[in-house]
Amino acid sequence: MDSCLMIWSMRPQMRAYHLVGHRDAVMCVQFSPSGHLVASGSRDKTVCLWVPSVKGESTVFKAHTATVRSIHFSSDGQSLVTASDDKTVKVWTVHRQKFLFSLNQHINWVRCARFSPDGRLIASASDDKTVKLWDKTSRECIHSFCEHGGFANHVEFHPNGTCIAVAGTDNAVKVWDVRMNRLLQHYQVHSASVNSLSFHPSGNYLITASSDSTLKILDLLKGRLLYTLHGHQGPATCVAFSRTGDFFASGGSDEQVMVWKTNFNAVDYGEILKSHNSGASVDETHHSLPSEMDCGVHLKKIKTQDTSRNHECQGEDVNLGDTLERIVGQLDVLTQTVSILEQRLTLMENKLKEFLENQQKITENNDN
Repeated sequence: MDSCLMIWSMRPQMRAYHLVGHRDAVMCVQFSPSGHLVASGSRDKTVCLWVPSVKGESTVFKAHTATVRSIHFSSDGQSLVTASDDKTVKVWTVHRQKFLFSLNQHINWVRCARFSPDGRLIASASDDKTVKLWDKTSRECIHSFCEHGGFANHVEFHPNGTCIAVAGTDNAVKVWDVRMNRLLQHYQVHSASVNSLSFHPSGNYLITASSDSTLKILDLLKGRLLYTLHGHQGPATCVAFSRTGDFFASGGSDEQVMVWKTNFNAVDYGEILKSHNSGASVDETHHSLPSEMDCGVHLKKIKTQDTSRNHECQGEDVNLGDTLERIVGQLDVLTQTVSILEQRLTLMENKLKEFLENQQKITENNDN
């Protein structure tokens, strides 16, 4: 919101690059696949392409007639897709910053737009309560996913390109199959709007950031919540895995950027709880000891603050008693969840019984 970009080195004592160029709040930023360029979009309606260096050289072009809320490189680094409050999605060439075409069927602000991994599709999320899927070649909308409870803040393609994850203002996270256009998974794990999400490069995990101030890690293979991460004071506004998946970074309205270390191979549940640097709490759906195929996640949180343009990183101790207290509280949620599932199961059984009785009557009538 201060109109600046900060590019941080992960190596200790390395100075951060402070990039100044936008005239209003910076709403989105992304490295190119090669890492040689950084693209940013702003409330000043422009897109900047930066060379990430001390000089901070950039080229600026007027991209939209309203705030640019989202920017994304194609996997080959040749194209950019931008989304804006002017209700459009636009595609550009990177090296010449040349406008290629616009996608115009949304009827409200477009919050996010993403290329599929193979570059053939574009997904866009809008305040008009739809997530649209576009064919990049024909430039046609091939499907609209409707968000009935709210609108979508963020959309992201799975690494294999077969599905998308959607973060909603209705506190929900949905995973849609883009081949069959059907809902695969629905997570109601946050207590406030979900602002951002990111797939782990393996495709097995999804991390979400919410206005309830938490991050959550979802196990997509087992369809359940693994961990709730506490660190931000106030809404967590963005989150992203590193390219290798060894780290992820989160940002919040508390003006903090946090870098977290993942370890999806940790199998000792006790050690995870004892780790004094862990910023994670075990969630309600994770109620058994992890085996080799059901690994826990060991997370270390590092706060990064810009004081003298150096990294000041420190681990934060988390009291084991507080962690256990959270677990007890979350077990209450588990009990409620089980109760709801039992009610749904009973309802399904009753419907099945009714269906079978009707089938029997039809069979008897046919026999007569």
